[in-house]
Amino acid sequence: MGQQQLLLLILGVIIVGIAIAVGIGQFGASSAESNKDGVTMSLVNIAANAYQFKVRPSTLGGGSNTYNGGSGYSIPPKMRADENGTYTVSGTPSATQIAFQGTSSMNTQWTATCTADDTGKTVMTYTGW
Repeated sequence: MGQQQLLLLILGVIIVGIAIAVGIGQFGASSAESNKDGVTMSLVNIAANAYQFKVRPSTLGGGSNTYNGGSGYSIPPKMRADENGTYTVSGTPSATQIAFQGTSSMNTQWTATCTADDTGKTVMTYTGW
C-alpha cells in the first residue's frame, strides 16, 4: 500500500506541475495578445485624430481636406507613447493617405502599421506578432 500511495503522490505532483506550466504559457500568450490589442487601439485613435485634422478647415488649424495640408499632421505629444508602445508617422503623408507605425513596448520586433485613407477607413498590418 505504501508504494501505491507514493506513486499516486508523485503522479499528482507531476500533473500539478504540468498544469502550472500550461497556465504560465497561456498567461504569456494572453499578455502578448493584450499588448497587440492595445497597440491596435492606440493606432486607430491616432488615425481618427488625423482624420479630424484632415476634415478641419485650415483657418481652424486643420488640413482643409488633406493630411498634408496646413503644416501637415503630426501626432499629438500625449498620443506618441503609452504603456503598450510608441507611435510614429510612417513615411510622408499624402493628400489622401497617411500611415502610422506602432512598436510594442513588450518586444521591439513587434510592429503594427495603420493606414488611413481619404474617407478615414483604416487598414492594419502586423509584423512579428
